[in-house]
Amino acid sequence: MRAKDTARLGAIRLLQASIKQKEVDERIELNDDQILTVIQKMLKQRKDSIEAYQEANRQDLIDQEQLEIEVLTKYMPEPLSDEEINQFIEEAIAATGAADMKDMGKVVGVLKSKVAGRADMGEVSKLVRQKLS
Repeated sequence: MRAKDTARLGAIRLLQASIKQKEVDERIELNDDQILTVIQKMLKQRKDSIEAYQEANRQDLIDQEQLEIEVLTKYMPEPLSDEEINQFIEEAIAATGAADMKDMGKVVGVLKSKVAGRADMGEVSKLVRQKLS
């Protein structure tokens, strides 16, 4: 922070404020998984904002949001590769004995604890749907 990197400092302060707000709202101290959820939510907000700014042709705001995304992703765990995700899906299908789309909820429930924070659950759900159909 001595380097006067105000944009990075601002993003970190936003993160701290979001975490603190969640703790105050729920009157609890957040654990690591809950903090990762807060960061994921912030990342999603930034990505949505970039889309809106692109429609409005606001490159200055797009650059600011991208910088914040860079800072926030440094606090996320290393994302899983496609092979690792597929391996987890295969293991979850085998563990639950899933055979068709009716069992998708069970499979996703098992996967959620294993890949939380390291993979986009929307993409994971799509892959599970493909494997079960």
